[in-house]
Amino acid sequence: MEHPSSPTPPVSRRQALKGVASGFGYLAFAGLAHQAAARDAAAKGTHFAARAKRVIFLCMNGGPSHVDTFDYKPALNKQSGGASPVGRERGGANLLGSPFKFAQHGESGLWVSEVFPELARRADDLCVVRSMHTDLPNHSQAFMQMHTGSFQFVRPSVGAWTLYGIGTNQIPGFYAKLLGKDQEPGPPLKNIGSDVPRDVQRAQLDLVRDLNRHKLERDVHHPEIEGAIASFELAFRMQAEVPEVLELRSEPASVLEEYGVGPGLPTDRFGRQCILARRLVEAGVRFVEITAPVGWDHHFLLKDELAKSAEATDRPAAALLTDLKRRGLLKDTLVVWAGEFGRTPYAQGGLGRDHNNKGYTIWMAGGGVKGGLSYGATDEFGYQAVEKPVHVHDWHATVLHLLGLDHKRLTFNYGGRDFRLTDVYGNVVKEILA
Repeated sequence: MEHPSSPTPPVSRRQALKGVASGFGYLAFAGLAHQAAARDAAAKGTHFAARAKRVIFLCMNGGPSHVDTFDYKPALNKQSGGASPVGRERGGANLLGSPFKFAQHGESGLWVSEVFPELARRADDLCVVRSMHTDLPNHSQAFMQMHTGSFQFVRPSVGAWTLYGIGTNQIPGFYAKLLGKDQEPGPPLKNIGSDVPRDVQRAQLDLVRDLNRHKLERDVHHPEIEGAIASFELAFRMQAEVPEVLELRSEPASVLEEYGVGPGLPTDRFGRQCILARRLVEAGVRFVEITAPVGWDHHFLLKDELAKSAEATDRPAAALLTDLKRRGLLKDTLVVWAGEFGRTPYAQGGLGRDHNNKGYTIWMAGGGVKGGLSYGATDEFGYQAVEKPVHVHDWHATVLHLLGLDHKRLTFNYGGRDFRLTDVYGNVVKEILA
């Protein structure tokens, strides 16, 4: 006896997306849901009281030579030209003393090279870490590890982790700008405008919002749809708010001069980016990264080329510290100056230096670190960190700590595993905390 077939239950949109076209529609929807979940997590707040609310990262790509900038090595100068007792595993050549003079500055007496006359005047604001080290001496891997904690895999950057940990407000919380040597000048943020009149665009968004609200009322809970609505609204607000933040014409002439902004000046491009960084953090951006317009990869002609790199960045970086302090922002803004590694104390090609991941220098200022401090040390020639070594994982852990985040608790589950910026490593360098 045949039984009448049961009525076919209605197919939901989710089921349709799974079944139609081999599920490709659902794949896209799942991606949207994943992004929304990440945004939801971003607003969970800090683990403890933060010393810094925001970070400005001055990225000195290429590997600045620490022994020519902030790590004074009189023994290296005395033995310049002699056979290098370090680095022989990499074919070490003769030692190369620094062609630049060093002097002590500020009440702290920090040693700073003559290539940084303006930063030297801010010596008592600088927390100089002279014992940094990382895993590999290759640009691409070291640069990736400096940003993500890993040199092997695609991972979120420290800026993304910051945003994930402490959230953002009306505008995007993470801004990064690459300044290539041959890059043509252009708008700080592309595709921010719309060809559709604002009132029409607002009406379109209202229609989409109302349709989705109706669906939310019917289905009760759909975090992925809520996340999509939030992203549309954020993009709409950005069109009105971001252009004003990125517009420098409202800056007084005295400020532009302070940062070295002006036609034909070597400081013009980096100066503009430093002003932009200050404006962005004032507007609520959590993490801003700007990159040096002239790289620091000085394998040859060290004296001339390093001087050019320093000249392009010294005045703007010092002005940024001065400006932030004047506006009351430096105390809770962490400013970082760092490259992916340092350079060798022995010569390459007679007048340059090779890559060195075993020891290098960075500095930080404001945001809860001690000013006028020199922390750690490399050996007498500057080859390897020997006193209080700080690995890039330790630096990441410290930056997150200053932002009120425990690097061991700031995790994101992906593929069944909890990931973190520091992987299974990293210790907060508490001695540098104010």
